Amino acid sequence: MEWIKLIFGEGKDLDTLQMSCRAVVAFLVTLALIRIAGIRTFGKKSAFDNVIIIMLGSILSRVVVGASPFLPTTVACLAFVLVHWLLARISWGNDLVGRWIKGERSCLYSDGSLNRENMKKARISDKDLMEGLRLKINAETFDQVEKVFIERNGEISVVKKK
Repeated sequence: MEWIKLIFGEGKDLDTLQMSCRAVVAFLVTLALIRIAGIRTFGKKSAFDNVIIIMLGSILSRVVVGASPFLPTTVACLAFVLVHWLLARISWGNDLVGRWIKGERSCLYSDGSLNRENMKKARISDKDLMEGLRLKINAETFDQVEKVFIERNGEISVVKKK
């Protein structure tokens, strides 16, 4: 047990080697936790998925600097990941839960007119909407556009006219 204290230190008075060893272990633990959470955690970039990323980084950083004990902190992170995984699983089969956790898409443009109320709710300005058009379909006008949505993950999507 003495060698563990020598390599990983104890408390907040850590040297460079001890913090480096803790960082390597925290990296491996984080990688394992992200594998448990699933690939979607980084693919969707929704608020729901960003919460787990931010929380893991914040909490596990405390392990590296010795501000929190390793095992309880790691178990707390595992609890976060399992709750994330469970809610993602439930929302996959339940639209009500999915809407509550991930939100809903909203139509910003349809039938030749902007939906100002939905734009206001989503805090999307005309300039933001035009940026979305340029990025998605390389257009400066709505001539080619049937509908524009803000998706659950916050991205603007464009449906072109047929």
